[in-house]
Amino acid sequence: MSAPAGARTALLVLRPEDDVAVATRDLAPGAVVTADGAADGASDVTAGGVSVLVRDPVPRGHKVALRAVPAGAPVRKYGQVIGVATTDVAPGDHVHGHNLGFEEGEREHELATVHTELPVPDGPRPTFRGYRRADGRVGTRSYVAILTSVNCSASTARMIADQFRGFALDAYDDVDGVVALTHQSGCGLVPSSEGAQVLLRTLRGYAAHPNVTGVLVLGLGCEMIAVDTVLAGARLSPDTVVRTLTIQDSGGVRATVRAGVQAVREMVEEIDGRFARTECDVSELVLGLNCGGSDGYSGITANPALGLASDQLVAYGGTSALAETPEVFGAEHLLTRRAVTPAVGQRLLDRLAWWQDYAAAGGGSLDNNPSPGNKAGGLTTILEKSLGAVAKGGQADLAAVHEYAEPMTTPGFVFMDTPGYDPVSVTGLVAGGATVVCFTTGRGSVFGCKPTPSIKLGTNSELFARMGDDIDVDCGRVVDGTATLAEVGDEIFARILAVASGEATASEDLDIGGEEFVPWQLGTVT
Repeated sequence: MSAPAGARTALLVLRPEDDVAVATRDLAPGAVVTADGAADGASDVTAGGVSVLVRDPVPRGHKVALRAVPAGAPVRKYGQVIGVATTDVAPGDHVHGHNLGFEEGEREHELATVHTELPVPDGPRPTFRGYRRADGRVGTRSYVAILTSVNCSASTARMIADQFRGFALDAYDDVDGVVALTHQSGCGLVPSSEGAQVLLRTLRGYAAHPNVTGVLVLGLGCEMIAVDTVLAGARLSPDTVVRTLTIQDSGGVRATVRAGVQAVREMVEEIDGRFARTECDVSELVLGLNCGGSDGYSGITANPALGLASDQLVAYGGTSALAETPEVFGAEHLLTRRAVTPAVGQRLLDRLAWWQDYAAAGGGSLDNNPSPGNKAGGLTTILEKSLGAVAKGGQADLAAVHEYAEPMTTPGFVFMDTPGYDPVSVTGLVAGGATVVCFTTGRGSVFGCKPTPSIKLGTNSELFARMGDDIDVDCGRVVDGTATLAEVGDEIFARILAVASGEATASEDLDIGGEEFVPWQLGTVT
């Protein structure tokens, strides 16, 4: 396939009606540059031929005005409004926070009006080598998780897990590691409160995760969310190896560490003799979609390429989950129209309404996003960021909207209500059953998450060259002109299958992922 039109030019136009183009290199005042089309979504869109005289220094990934926009008028990118001009904007101006402001405006929220039948690709169905569990689900890793019921047992859990680092598990082919999953809560909560229920749902989701073949639930002994409470509601597979300990009943920290190490050794022996990878259909995968440290290229390269891979998985009958509710604000109308029913679309709108109240109660608003790093990378408003972020979800119909850490049992493209903070968001996705995560980044997030492998997709080639040990796929080639969106999407899909079969990701090579377990904390702490 040929490279995207205009991939080697200085400016990329994403839609013919756009008021701005994206700079593909640093631009100096006085330069005359021509805007050409760029790959966007699932097709190559050419909308070019406009030459502008650059009036300001414009960093790579930032926006350049293609035409005059008067103060107060909307500014369009991706064919959508990303804000309003706060001053008169002339062709060639750098368009950013100094002349572009947030205004929510009016969006028409159609419900279940656009439906796409995704074609199943030709050829044999893809497979991967996973761990088929007794409850019918399939894992991509085999971990012993030391799950703490309360923060008071966190240090003890880490002491136990530390005994199984390095070469300790080399003799066991089907145990990928022992991870301590600790958190900052578990006591001082009203058990029936929303906050306690979210924490319980998260803990239970990890205990029952198909990538967890053994779980040791470790508590202090007097906490509100007790060890037995965690296990009582967890939908454990019958083949999960389970142990429990409390520090108070075991005789203190030293005694608990000794007992925990012995318990984990026995669990590892049992798991290695019980589990083995086997050939599984691609439809058994549950993919979590997340982005962090986004830049002006995110919505042009990595996110839409991941959207193509997501659509492939959904076409084969798999599950792909978008998240980060505050980061679809302003683009939610593109999702509600794709809902399978009006009720599914309305459920997304209800969650956004909750978030607006939640943000206001904390003295903020949803436009507190983008972050400083996002803005340095060229993103100005939450509307612009969200329009690029939803591209991760491809074109598939929206089959379901889940609450945080809720089991994702509906196949297809789904949405989970999570914060935009990456560790909290991905913790919810994994608790809901995600067995592989694809994480796009333009600034250089170094995220990993155990027990689910995280594939990091870089939005620009400069990032990949600078932080290659932390990034798995260079999606910047879409702009460099050395690959098309479709080619990068196919590469991501192939990497998903390889990682699901046991290939290590960059974060796994660095043993990153144990500290990124961060359940969402809601409600009153007494």
